[in-house]
Amino acid sequence: MTSAFYNLQLITNGTIFKEKVVLVENGFVTDIIDQHQFLPDKNSINLNGAYLAPGLIDLQIYGCGNALFGGKPTVAALQEMETCLLQQGTTGFFATIATNTTEIVLQGIESAKTYRKNSIGNFLGLHLEGPFLNPKRKGAHPENLIRKAGLQELKHWFDLAEGEIKIMTIAPELQSDEVLYFLDQQNIILSAGHSNASFTEANRFLKSPVKAVTHLYNAMPQMHHRDPGFIPAIFEQKPFTSIVPDGIHVDYPMVRLAKRELGNKLFLITDAVTESSEGVYQHQLNKNHYVMPDGTLSGSALTMLKGVKNCVQFADIALAEAVNMASLYPAQMLKDETKGQIQKGSRADFIIFNADFEHLHTVFKGQFLPVKPQP
Repeated sequence: MTSAFYNLQLITNGTIFKEKVVLVENGFVTDIIDQHQFLPDKNSINLNGAYLAPGLIDLQIYGCGNALFGGKPTVAALQEMETCLLQQGTTGFFATIATNTTEIVLQGIESAKTYRKNSIGNFLGLHLEGPFLNPKRKGAHPENLIRKAGLQELKHWFDLAEGEIKIMTIAPELQSDEVLYFLDQQNIILSAGHSNASFTEANRFLKSPVKAVTHLYNAMPQMHHRDPGFIPAIFEQKPFTSIVPDGIHVDYPMVRLAKRELGNKLFLITDAVTESSEGVYQHQLNKNHYVMPDGTLSGSALTMLKGVKNCVQFADIALAEAVNMASLYPAQMLKDETKGQIQKGSRADFIIFNADFEHLHTVFKGQFLPVKPQP
């Protein structure tokens, strides 16, 4: 059965189209036609002028709802993340585990494998942020658990993971060439973060073997006119680079600067957490962000749609381009041509929102999902 979405503003691939109708069958977009060619029927869905955009993709998030997967990585936490994030219009995400004990990392791997067969489908895999970071740029990561990577340990993790590890954030300047070569061969995205790399060091590892950068500006050396450091190397090499657009982790003038320098390589993440009173990460909500008990800034309280809104309202980024940063560019980094845009052959994963950035509906695999009122 073909469904038709009409009376909408279609956002895809950096452009907003009016007077279009999106046709969907069996979970995929089958065509996009002009509205004057279209006669509504019982399977047609009137969006009353709302925006229809690709489902959003968050490649770094620790928890949603009441479950902090990053601290207690259970199957139940993954299930709650999937359902909670679909309620927000996030149709793809990496469940993230920060620097922690080996026991927690292995628990996360086992939970991901166990849950995979029952996954709704928006859980795309694991992001391991740490523990192989630079303690000089530890941020909220516990220094006593940060360490240098060992080849045998990594081989063990990847053997166990059976493909569930999709991205790793490490400090490349502290790792051996042997480790970097191994990680480069694992069909994952190797991302540099919590790094104290110099300009010279960064230029040596960016793009090969490191393909991405984690949360630009945070947990890395500041730029200096006599000691450029990591950030100017990122701007020169232009790898895929994530940023947390909440105005707290990164102020908006710096978001604008990053956008000018990185263009279509800059993408949004939430780096979002939930409150927790147990384990290594005891996040406490402080108005509109989270801190550790000692006051150290930890995760955000963002949703991906709020990140898009912030880029438009405070960073002077056009709406269609902000949507790209939350959908198309992450999909391009993943090399997934079925996600991140709405075109013939793409997955029918959509977010529907209005001019006030209120989330109205999620469409996942072509099916409307009920949306719970936001508190």
